[in-house]
Amino acid sequence: MNTFTTIKNALLGRFFIQLLLAFGFGALAHLSFAPYSIEWLAPLSLSFLYLQIVAQTFNPKQHGWLGLSFGVGLFSFGLRWVHVSIDNFGGLPLAVSLGLMLLLSLYLALFSAMVCYLFSKIRTSSPLNNALLFSSLWVAFELIRGKALTGFPWLWLGYSQTSGIFSQSAATIGAIGLSLLICLIASLSVASIVDRSKSCAAVLTLTLLGAFSLNSLQQITQRDQSVDVALVQGNIEQSAKWQSDSMWPTISTYMDLTRDNLDAELIFWPEAAMPAVETWVIDYLKLMDKTANFRDSAIITGIIARHESTSANSPKTADYYNALVTLGNFEQKTQKSGGYQLNHSNRYYKHQLLPIGEFVPFEDFLRPLAPLFNLPMSSFARGQWQQPNLTALGYQIAPAICYEIAFPHLVRANMTPQTDLLLTVSNDAWFGRSIGPHQHMEIAQMRAIELGRPLLRVTNNGVTAIVDTTGVITAQLPQFEPGVLRANVNLVSGLTYFYRWGQWPIIALIILLIWLSIVRKINRPYKA
Repeated sequence: MNTFTTIKNALLGRFFIQLLLAFGFGALAHLSFAPYSIEWLAPLSLSFLYLQIVAQTFNPKQHGWLGLSFGVGLFSFGLRWVHVSIDNFGGLPLAVSLGLMLLLSLYLALFSAMVCYLFSKIRTSSPLNNALLFSSLWVAFELIRGKALTGFPWLWLGYSQTSGIFSQSAATIGAIGLSLLICLIASLSVASIVDRSKSCAAVLTLTLLGAFSLNSLQQITQRDQSVDVALVQGNIEQSAKWQSDSMWPTISTYMDLTRDNLDAELIFWPEAAMPAVETWVIDYLKLMDKTANFRDSAIITGIIARHESTSANSPKTADYYNALVTLGNFEQKTQKSGGYQLNHSNRYYKHQLLPIGEFVPFEDFLRPLAPLFNLPMSSFARGQWQQPNLTALGYQIAPAICYEIAFPHLVRANMTPQTDLLLTVSNDAWFGRSIGPHQHMEIAQMRAIELGRPLLRVTNNGVTAIVDTTGVITAQLPQFEPGVLRANVNLVSGLTYFYRWGQWPIIALIILLIWLSIVRKINRPYKA
């Protein structure tokens, strides 16, 4: 048999076809996320993968390859917006930028590969045990993916349900709990049909009933109070963002848009709306502070903060932070003067920095290789994990800058029972007219449901929107147009169970289920 025939037979072989199918199921799954939001495709595509694994007699390594193929399909399609920024601003040949995207997809797919590999190693002869094991492993590795190498929790399956029929369950179990729900629906459905398992059908029924009951829990009440807000979207081209001769035109654009809305109580500018180090524009900030004070308002803007540090054994150095600062009246609507001062405490420094974009790992090695590793403002210092809320006119505001909104434990840690509003600011101009900003918006909506607070999302070119405590967008600006979103936002009282407990109940549950599966495996080895 010649080499060509060998390759042909391998390509037409059963396992290669299974790999292609798994890749297709992963690609299908990305349609369950924004902007498509076909929610039922998430459990459907995962059920196909689960069926492949439980119905085939492949060995654990082959099952791992199936999981890898599914993950590559999901992430190569679902994260294609990353390539937009690499291609437009990375200064790399197309072949290299596509290669980097493939490497990213392969890295993220390793987590689904490990799920399928370990499932194949631990599975038993019990359909119910196997369905619970697969679901627990999937969620465990989603959580690990959200932590490993600074973390990347994007495309958790739970986010696909942000506007689905189970969305309000997130107020109790969070996005990761919704991931577990999707996995249970997928695996229990397959076991109920293929294995004709009555126990799986019963547990599936109880799972659905439980999810619907969580949906109906009333944890948040409306207050008889609202706040008048103005969200300013400048629509500044990313190519001009950090050009020195564009700094003042950019600031002027935001101020011109704000001028007719200075009667709003709270005014918000997006991430790095002032593309300058704070000390460079200190006089202008003081002028804005006086203007806001005169109009009985407060302005919160993104800016670059700088802190100098000295020690006896080293020369003076400076740390730069991706920051939010408050201008105008801090404690109450009417004050004798605004509260802004250089390096005052009513500010927020971004903690969860974006690799490559805001810091470069192994920078001495990577920076000389390509412009991708030497982007403007890619040497930020990291803010504290937990910081005080921003205070504006006495309102308490829990902020998250850009990528941080994807980390539920971080946003939860920075909310308090006194928090009135959630705020996330971003600059999604990096990603053009791709699906990225819509996924980013979807993730922000999930945080509003989990934490039971209205959320304001302010961006340079969209999606700028206001979200209520059920995750519904109540007002929104069109993308790629300058504008101001003006609205009255109703305030609420109460705390969700997710705020009280966080992810720990789900973590405890999946650890228990995995441990029970291991014990059962030891006592009753699986025979294919």
